[in-house]
Amino acid sequence: MFRLGSSFFLFGLINNVLYVIILSAALDLVPPATPKGIIAFCNIAPALAAKVGWPYILKGRIRYAKRLIGCCILSAFGMLVVAFFDSLFMRLLGISLASFSSGLGELTFLQLSTTYAPPSVAGHSVGYFASGTGAAGLVGAFLWWEVRGLGVRVGVGLSSVMPLVIPLTYYALLPRPPAFLATSAAYEDRPSAAVPYTPLATTGDDIDGEEEGSLAAPGPKHVSLSASDKWRLVRPLLVRYMLPLCNLRLPCTPIFEYTINQGIAPTLLYPVPSQGDHPFLSKIIHSVRDYYPLWQLVYQTTVFLSRSSISIGIPPLPARFLPLPALIQAGILLVLSFESALGLFPPEADEAWSIAVVFFLISLEGICGGSAYVNVFYRINQDPPSPNTAHDIERTRQEREFKIGSVGFADSSGILFAAVLAVPMEVALCRQQVSRGKLLCKGL
Repeated sequence: MFRLGSSFFLFGLINNVLYVIILSAALDLVPPATPKGIIAFCNIAPALAAKVGWPYILKGRIRYAKRLIGCCILSAFGMLVVAFFDSLFMRLLGISLASFSSGLGELTFLQLSTTYAPPSVAGHSVGYFASGTGAAGLVGAFLWWEVRGLGVRVGVGLSSVMPLVIPLTYYALLPRPPAFLATSAAYEDRPSAAVPYTPLATTGDDIDGEEEGSLAAPGPKHVSLSASDKWRLVRPLLVRYMLPLCNLRLPCTPIFEYTINQGIAPTLLYPVPSQGDHPFLSKIIHSVRDYYPLWQLVYQTTVFLSRSSISIGIPPLPARFLPLPALIQAGILLVLSFESALGLFPPEADEAWSIAVVFFLISLEGICGGSAYVNVFYRINQDPPSPNTAHDIERTRQEREFKIGSVGFADSSGILFAAVLAVPMEVALCRQQVSRGKLLCKGL
């Protein structure tokens, strides 16, 4: 279990860390007059395209090894393009290539988790992958902070070797599953369990006559899901995981989350605490520019902790409570919007009260965001197979892979929508602050 957890943690960490490095380096990658939002767009849109298109367009079995090697090459090439070309177009192209690879990689690792049995092992792999994606936020920001002094060419160029960890982990560390979770037999405590596990081939890529595949049962018949099969599988997921607020689990969570981070947090500014009145705060905040990095550090830390909840043994959120993180984040968005625009406390009040409230709310935001991510994918991973196809091992396998892969686009689409929404929100909140005599946002 240690090797499995370590492997999926590294998969999540390395797959997402380049995304964070690019965002952290945004100021250094484009000319001063270029909107920094274009970096965020090119860092998100290609990943969304991969998550939307790949599960629905491709048919047949997944060749995990070949796909992961392809992602590694694409990520490394994209970062090298960013490092060695100075033109804006080429740098955006490199960012887009790395983003597409990251989106496809996340999709692939989540699908790979469904190949492990029993369900407790599959859930273990999802939990550690989510923990790795959470750690990427902290590690990526720290790495760029350490290497930014070397310049874009050297700093980003060095980061291009990081994707090599993925194939090394896949071949040298990741244990092959002892059984193939492809039928309702994997759910040993359920009455539908009827078919024994099917042992996995050691190298599924050696199996002939398949469109995609790895870690596969030896000699299966050719099966591929049709468009109607995929629509049949997606329909219940739309209601359970991907529709708006009344039934929402995943899409609104990133919308609220990233609107707060990109549209509201940059305007949560206060006078610099004096050493006499606030000796502790004055050691952390030395200028108005320190507030936004502080909010991001608080957010990234709490996201990492909450995405690690399942991997450290905290029970998953009950299915009926999955909408709760999004509802809480909606409330946080409203409160922080009010604080930014009008202020929760009167102007003469000590700014430490406002800072403490914002610190608490952003911590809660990060906990909700990380909890939504890990619990949604854990629940999908644990969904039992359809009794109508439980007798067909290969079809059940592909259905499980497709279901967990088809939901991933909701997260990226929410982030992309939030990136568009955040720009006018930040401008509007700053104008409102100026209208009441608070000019800090204009000084950044």
